[in-house]
Amino acid sequence: MHTLKTNVPPLSVRLQKLKEVFHEKYGQWPVFYARAPGRVNLIGEHIDYCGYAVLPMAIEQNILAAVSVSDSKTIQLANTEPKYKDFSVSVDGISIDRENPQWHYYFLCGVRGIQEHLSLSSLAGMCCVVDGTIPASSGLSSSSALVCCAGLVTMEASQKSLSKVTLAETCAKCERYIGTEGGGMDQSISFLAEEGTAKLIEFNPLRATDVRLPDGAVFVIANCCVEMNKAASSHFNMRVVECRIATKMLAKARGLDWSRLLKLGDLQKELQVSLEQMLELVEEVLHPEPYSRDEICKTLGISAEQLCEDILSANTQHATVFKLYQRARHVYGEAARVLQFKAVCDSSPADAVAQLGDLMNRSHASCRDLYECSCPELDQLVDICLQAGAVGSRLTGAGWGGCTVSMVPGERIESFLQTVREQYYVPDARRSALEKQSLFVTRPGGGAAIFIEE
Repeated sequence: MHTLKTNVPPLSVRLQKLKEVFHEKYGQWPVFYARAPGRVNLIGEHIDYCGYAVLPMAIEQNILAAVSVSDSKTIQLANTEPKYKDFSVSVDGISIDRENPQWHYYFLCGVRGIQEHLSLSSLAGMCCVVDGTIPASSGLSSSSALVCCAGLVTMEASQKSLSKVTLAETCAKCERYIGTEGGGMDQSISFLAEEGTAKLIEFNPLRATDVRLPDGAVFVIANCCVEMNKAASSHFNMRVVECRIATKMLAKARGLDWSRLLKLGDLQKELQVSLEQMLELVEEVLHPEPYSRDEICKTLGISAEQLCEDILSANTQHATVFKLYQRARHVYGEAARVLQFKAVCDSSPADAVAQLGDLMNRSHASCRDLYECSCPELDQLVDICLQAGAVGSRLTGAGWGGCTVSMVPGERIESFLQTVREQYYVPDARRSALEKQSLFVTRPGGGAAIFIEE
């Protein structure tokens, strides 16, 4: 666990500023700092919660918290960004309002998750100031980084020690307190990231493998400036539910006990066949026309009440149509693209950059057409990035807004940034004002850590 702890880097202007804000706010000095990075997913969208491997890297933008510990029995939270209001709660009165996903509830998800994992009957009181450099609702995992940072803070304040894998698994589970049924990628890369390498993240059991990205290509993040809060929207959980129903329909067609199968990945394991064979099964069993509740209930032999209680989530109870064929085709196709991407990185052929770019482009087309998690602004931005010289460009994160990630040959980077700036940001006053934090080159960053002042 000591690998998570390090001394404060000297002369960090941001840290010094945070320390002073903390002192001004609470009249005392912080005793430690915690950091959790955001991430960019290079390929493998919406498949972690189906049980499939993903390929993200941590980015330099992160959540940083300054913390002091007391026996006050109160958690006091403040944020350097004025639009995020101060919040105070008794350690014995922590509740999370999933109908109202405010910033402090994400922090409390991390607190509560670690408390439950460690079976702590009570928590230490804490004063905390949070500073974030990850744009909110941008698909770069600002909310999960906040949950991870809070988990790390709670562990350290409780004077306990957990492995990075345990922290990642615990923080992935506890984001569900706010209603997001994610698969664990964001929390895993936040803790398991290492500087200079992307990671193939696999689940059950959780493990991370280095993926060396090709020399000569640069990754650029561009925010389309449309915000999407996963927990505030049913889009995300609707896709989780459609994948769950598709799993059950395919399992039923193959004569399996469909009631215990929840993930498309588990179904493939059970059938012991390849991803290509799973795609053939989708073609054979599911029809492209949307399914009604009635058809699903008839096929599975269940009542409408059982569908609502056992399969649909809290914020998808209203759903009447389900696109099972499209969602399953995306998941199995995308899972195959992740493995192809890693294979190209591992073998590094002469045309590696072109091959990886093609995989990214096919991933975006699948997200747009089959998973329908893009939006007009993201599609426009991807087109501009490709015209500006990217070999591959795709939405990253949940979608419905947020960011694109583009792979750009190093020699084209300056003209690429200039063209994207001129064609996407400059013509629109709101985007133009956000451009400085919306368009940037990124490199694989390090993972979550605790800093102690000497």
